Amino acid sequence: MGRLVWLARRLVHGLGLMLAVLVLNFVLVRLAPGDPAVVIAGEMGGASAQVMEQIRAQYGLDRSMPEQLLRYLGHVLSGDLGYSFYFNRPVAGLVFERMGATALLVLAAIGSALVLGTWLGIVAAQRPRGVAAQMVAIVSVAGFAAPVFWTGMMLLLAFASYWPIFPVSGMEDVGQPRHGVGWLVDVAHHLVLPASTLAMIYMAQYSRQARAGMIAALGADYIRTARAKGLGEARVVYRHALANAMIPVITIAGLQFGQVLAGAVLVETVYSWPGLGRLAYESILRRDSPTLLGILLGSSVMVILANLATDAAYRLADPRMRGVL
Repeated sequence: MGRLVWLARRLVHGLGLMLAVLVLNFVLVRLAPGDPAVVIAGEMGGASAQVMEQIRAQYGLDRSMPEQLLRYLGHVLSGDLGYSFYFNRPVAGLVFERMGATALLVLAAIGSALVLGTWLGIVAAQRPRGVAAQMVAIVSVAGFAAPVFWTGMMLLLAFASYWPIFPVSGMEDVGQPRHGVGWLVDVAHHLVLPASTLAMIYMAQYSRQARAGMIAALGADYIRTARAKGLGEARVVYRHALANAMIPVITIAGLQFGQVLAGAVLVETVYSWPGLGRLAYESILRRDSPTLLGILLGSSVMVILANLATDAAYRLADPRMRGVL
C-alpha cells in the first residue's frame, strides 16, 4: 500500500510539473523574435498581405497570447501537438518517430557511464595511492574537461580516417532489413561512437563520485566488522560497501538526465543521429514552433520519467528510504 501511495504522489507531482513546463515553454517560444507566419510564407516562396492574414488565422497566430495558450493546452490534453510548419506533418508523429532514437542514445550513454565510471571508482578506491588510482584520476579530469563536440570530432577523426571500424553517421545501414538479430547488431554498431562521446564526460564524474563514496564506505565500522567475520574481500566490496557508495552516484545520474539530453543535441548533430536533438536543431533554424514545442514536451516527459526511476532506484539502494513517502 505504501508503494502505491508513493507512486501516486510522484505521478501527481509529475503532472503538476508537466503543466508548468507546458506553459513556460509555450510562453518562451511565442516571445522569441520573429513571426512564424513569415517563415511559413517563405517556404511558399512569398505571400501577399491577405495570404499572411489567412496563415495567421489558420494557425491561431492572430489571437492573444492567453487565447493561444488555452487553445494549445486543450489540444495537448486531447493528444494533438499541432502541425509542423516546415515538415508539413503532425508533430506527434514526428516526435514519436525520433524519441526512440534519442532514448536509445541517452540510456546507452548513461548506462555505460554508470557501469564503467563505478568500476573505475572502485578500482581507484581500493588503492587510493596506487598507479591505477592515479590513472583513473587523469582519465577523469581529461574526460570532464573535454567538451562534448570536441570529443565527437576527435572520435570521428580517429574512426573515420585512421581506423575506419565504426560507422560515423546515421543509426543504421540503408540496405539493412529492419528486423532480426542482424539489424540489432547494425544499430549497436552505429551506436558505439555517439554513445561513447556522450558518456565520456559523465563517466568521469561518476568515477570520481564512486571513488569518494567507496573510500568513505570502506573506512566505516560495518566494513571492519564484515572483514573481522572473515568475509571475502570481493563480497565486502561489492555486497556491502558498493550499496552505500552507489547512493550519491544514482542521485547525480538522475539529476543529470536533463543535461544528457541537452548534450544529445550536439552529439546527434555531429553523427547525424536521427533523434529529437537533430530535429530540434532543424526546427530552431526554421522557426518551426509547433515542432519545437512538441520536442520540448517529449524531452520533459523523458526527464520526469527518469527522475521517477531515480527515486525508485534510490529507495531500492537505501533501505532507510523504503518507509518514506
